[in-house]
Amino acid sequence: MTDLADRRDVETEVYQPAEDSHLLAETAVADLGDAPKSLALEVGTGSGYVAERVADETHARVLGSDVNPHACVQARERGVEAVRADLLEPFRSDVFDVVLFNAPYLPTDPDEERDDWMEVALSGGEDGREVIEPFLESVGRVLDPDGAVYLLVSSLTGVDEVAELAAAEGFSAVALRDESFPFETLTVLKLLR
Repeated sequence: MTDLADRRDVETEVYQPAEDSHLLAETAVADLGDAPKSLALEVGTGSGYVAERVADETHARVLGSDVNPHACVQARERGVEAVRADLLEPFRSDVFDVVLFNAPYLPTDPDEERDDWMEVALSGGEDGREVIEPFLESVGRVLDPDGAVYLLVSSLTGVDEVAELAAAEGFSAVALRDESFPFETLTVLKLLR
């Protein structure tokens, strides 16, 4: 049983679904359709919203991973199989048909201290790509050769720059959907080998 202090931590220390979460989930579900998928992974699952929605609407088995222990608790409460992991560290080679990631993408001052989980969930480093770069360097290892990556990127991070980083790792990038907001445009990139 979760006590009140643990419940408060989950509610205040976990990134909750917002426009970016909805955009990633809707785009991935629409693109995946009814094609057979055996296993998917949502990296940085947060509340588990995207993983739950993709699992419910595509009937894939979706695992969630997050470095934040509070996020793993909340994702499990949604019924997501969640493991505590830093990006793709614990996962075997060529195992996932689909990998989803709404990475921390907000450009942040490198001298500012990140002392809580919400800052970790949002901070993308000075150029907004501090977490995206190591993800792109390692995602090919866990992705089935015919698999796809759905990566949410902000105009604040540089969509073209992220596509170039993906190309350097052997992926072609296709922008599936854009949505504009007052201070940024969010884009879901589909990465294929």
